[in-house]
Amino acid sequence: MNVQTLPPGYKTAPWNPPEKIDGKMLADASAKLIDLLRIRTQPIGMRLFENAKDMEKIQGLRRPTEGFKFTMCQMVTQSRWYGFTLGIEVDNTRGGNCGGVVGLNHPGEGFLSGDHMNGVWFGNKEASAAHQAQMPRVPHGTYNGLVVSPLRSARLDPPDICMFYGTPGQMIYFINGLQFHRYRRYDFTVTGESACADSWGRALATRQTSLSLPCFAERRYGGVLDDELLMALPAEFLPKAIAGLEALAGNGLRYPIAQYGIQTDARAGLGVSYSKS
Repeated sequence: MNVQTLPPGYKTAPWNPPEKIDGKMLADASAKLIDLLRIRTQPIGMRLFENAKDMEKIQGLRRPTEGFKFTMCQMVTQSRWYGFTLGIEVDNTRGGNCGGVVGLNHPGEGFLSGDHMNGVWFGNKEASAAHQAQMPRVPHGTYNGLVVSPLRSARLDPPDICMFYGTPGQMIYFINGLQFHRYRRYDFTVTGESACADSWGRALATRQTSLSLPCFAERRYGGVLDDELLMALPAEFLPKAIAGLEALAGNGLRYPIAQYGIQTDARAGLGVSYSKS
């Protein structure tokens, strides 16, 4: 695809918020996101279920072998790399923070007191306990199941949140798309280790657009690469971002960003990139 032209079929009309978000709309948005940002892996959706039996209604659902336990980041990467639709209950997680971030279980006093991570990730119990106290989480007690699935499958109709991994350049361009029609300044959180709290945990718990720096566990167990960041946002915000990205592309602001050169006179380029005149 020529970076100077939009993909076939794209339109740059003003954005009108959809009355209802459904799986097909998000599947279309997923395809456009891949074209516009050239991300490497599939955008996925995540949905919590109060009644775990309701997950069985989802077409193509995979469940872990009895007794097998995933980390959440392993589950997310299986979906984005391999296209799996995966459903879990609390018995399929390691418990603690892993299921606790999404509300499937209480984190446990070992974590909340600071005992569990003291001396490993933190130099004292007070720092370890503060890490737990400040971590975004879905409150436990309501949800008993969770499913992740590629948006292209439209099997979650709709998901609670949408997520994708990308480089810093892709992420700032995506945020530009979110800001195009209705501007807001975004603030993101950095929990440190247990960074899933900053992405899917925060997005599920607060309904806020959330960008995270993936942590050691996500990289060691979830296969996250060194140059990848994670974006998580409520499903209804994704079409807004796509409309903004299309509008930016119509103005000549596209990804990948064509470098102008560090030893050239930048005035001609700046005149095009930052002004209509």
